[in-house]
Amino acid sequence: MYRDMTKGNITKGLLLFALPMIAGNLLQQFYNIADTLIVGQVLGKDALAAVGSAYSLMTFLTSIFLGLSLGAGALFSMYFGKKDMNALRSAVVHAFLLIFGITLFLNLLIYVFLDPILIFLQIPPELYASMREYLLIIFAGLVATFLYNFFSCLLRAIGNSVTPLWFLGISAFLNIGLDLLFVMVLPFGIAGAAAATVIAQYVAGIGLFLYVALKCPDLRPASFRWNNSIIREICSLSLMTCLQQSAMNFGILLVQRLVDSFGPVIMAAFAAGVKIDTFAYLPVQDFGNAFSTFTAQNYGAGETGRLRKGFQKAVLVSAGFSCVLSLLVCLFAQQLCRIFVKAEETAVLAAGVRYLRVEGFFYMGIGCLFLLYGFYRAVNRPGMSVILTVISLGLRVVLAYILSAPFGETGIWAAIPIGWAIADIVGFAYYFRLKRKGTFA
Repeated sequence: MYRDMTKGNITKGLLLFALPMIAGNLLQQFYNIADTLIVGQVLGKDALAAVGSAYSLMTFLTSIFLGLSLGAGALFSMYFGKKDMNALRSAVVHAFLLIFGITLFLNLLIYVFLDPILIFLQIPPELYASMREYLLIIFAGLVATFLYNFFSCLLRAIGNSVTPLWFLGISAFLNIGLDLLFVMVLPFGIAGAAAATVIAQYVAGIGLFLYVALKCPDLRPASFRWNNSIIREICSLSLMTCLQQSAMNFGILLVQRLVDSFGPVIMAAFAAGVKIDTFAYLPVQDFGNAFSTFTAQNYGAGETGRLRKGFQKAVLVSAGFSCVLSLLVCLFAQQLCRIFVKAEETAVLAAGVRYLRVEGFFYMGIGCLFLLYGFYRAVNRPGMSVILTVISLGLRVVLAYILSAPFGETGIWAAIPIGWAIADIVGFAYYFRLKRKGTFA
């Protein structure tokens, strides 16, 4: 089922398209959430800290080919909006070969430089061996993660946000079941948690690949000839989006490095807080991605007036939902942290609650930022998304290191929403400048 977003009620269309994406991404988080929850409750705070730090590293690495896939998806949406199916089919093959090759190269590079990476992250000696063991297994799932993200971006670009949800649902529940088996029943420890995630990732990735190959013949080219022009189009969007995604997550990795220097208690609190954060603002993140598809299709079709109306409606929906999320997270911070942390770990709980109440109050900032990222990617201005990321993450990292000296870990938490706010101001100012000029070309 494909959805043409150049017609119909804007708000209703956005929400109907976004809801399966939100549900799917929430399920995707179960890959690492299940590891974190079960490992934290069964194996203790040191194992929780190791898995949490590994999650930040894994997110940074997967953001590279996720960014490439998102950029390619924007191009797919533009072709779909223009109703140019021949160009769409050709772009799919070119993008797949390009991003798959980058994924394989990245996977090899990671294994070669794993120890230097762990040393750079300042992993405490007591956690080094367990984190290394976890990463050796979890990185075997990079190809599976590429397959799922590429084909889900393809389907979403042409308006199908439901099918990726089904495959994620199956793999997420499989991941939880295998986690319980490998960690709680069988004595596999932290390696078992990693193996459960990798198996589930391959179920989702290969399953979605086979679905597109067998059920979407209109996306398969009758013949293939290498086209440098299409590659340039893909690279112009994908490389900038990749830079934006990887810069964003590299900044998070630098913050993780600073957090690691505070020891296992703050590491464990940050690990739990980040998982709650991820769940809390995933809806507005996916709403931003849905808005990007809407924008790209209308941009490709030349529907500038509809594009402007969509921007206004999307900002109102995202801001309202973000405020509700902030209220819930701040009110129930203690209970949320208890999901991941044992009751007797009082120091970890206290630090986790501080994190959530400082950062969770400002979710509207990140909600608006996700909209701006998606908008500029979709109107063929991915460079602006990179600029906003550099502003947001650059300030976050710099302020985290500055404020942590007098205020400890609370200074790190406060730096994050400050970065969001400044980037939002710049992003909206540039939007209104484009609007005054009367163009989004």
